[in-house]
Amino acid sequence: MADRHERVAMRRCLLALAAAFVLTACSAPPTQALGTLEYDRVTLPAPAAERVASVQVHEGERVHAGQSLLRLEVARTLATTQAAQAQVQQQREALAELQAGPRTEAIAQARAQLMAAQAQARDAQAYFARLQPLGRRQLVAAADVDRARAAAGNADAQVKATQAALAELEHGTRSEQLGQGIAALQASQAQAAAQAITLDKLDITAPRDGVVDSIPYKLGDQAPVGAPLAVLLVGSAPYARIYVPEQQRANVHVGDRVQVQVAGREKAFAGRIRSLRSEPGFTPYYALVGKDAARLSYLAEVQLGRDASELPAGLPVKVQWPR
Repeated sequence: MADRHERVAMRRCLLALAAAFVLTACSAPPTQALGTLEYDRVTLPAPAAERVASVQVHEGERVHAGQSLLRLEVARTLATTQAAQAQVQQQREALAELQAGPRTEAIAQARAQLMAAQAQARDAQAYFARLQPLGRRQLVAAADVDRARAAAGNADAQVKATQAALAELEHGTRSEQLGQGIAALQASQAQAAAQAITLDKLDITAPRDGVVDSIPYKLGDQAPVGAPLAVLLVGSAPYARIYVPEQQRANVHVGDRVQVQVAGREKAFAGRIRSLRSEPGFTPYYALVGKDAARLSYLAEVQLGRDASELPAGLPVKVQWPR
């Protein structure tokens, strides 16, 4: 009998716990996260260390793709570009000379030098031939005979060298030399093209439609290479960068539809989670709520629709989605 009463009491306790759980789940507030409105940013770096010559826009101004934002001084880059173009012309003429081969006048000159060398060789051989028997009879000094022999050999070597030079001219330019000339021309053309691109980039233009967020360098400033000359906020609508608390991460997925409440606006905007970090980070100060201060959070981005296109960046937001 006592066991029966215990089972009834246990059943009642379980029913009470289940009811309490259901009531807690129904009364629990929807999942939410805090963050700020942001835009995709495009940074335009300085292509060269030149002074800012003119600024055509102001911060906060809406610009279109291709619109000029500011210009840098072009004198030095223009001179470098012209020198590179002159180098291209020089390499082009050098390649044309290689392709044309030796001039007929150069070949005729080499033939004349060969004839002169052959005549000198014959004279040296004849002198040595006359002097050699006199040396055997000891009518002339042996040193004179040796000098005549050396002169004859030198004259023969000069004939061979002149013959080789003539043959080189007659065979024309080697294919390896032509290849070197073509490669040198291509290298100079690439260098000139790179300089032309740098010169064109001195006119800083907007790559996309957007709003000028900042212009760090003003008229007359000289920015180093790679320094940001202008920062644009681009995109048809902003997105909310939010921090999902650690205990709510399991309920949040990419593609979820959410409601975004923007500070100063009564109407909530519809959004969709477009990205969600897999690694947590520390919760920022403005998202700290009670015990959340000691917990980690996951960075997420919520894309808004075109109805939010006029909202400025930096506004605090609160994102909510069903539990």
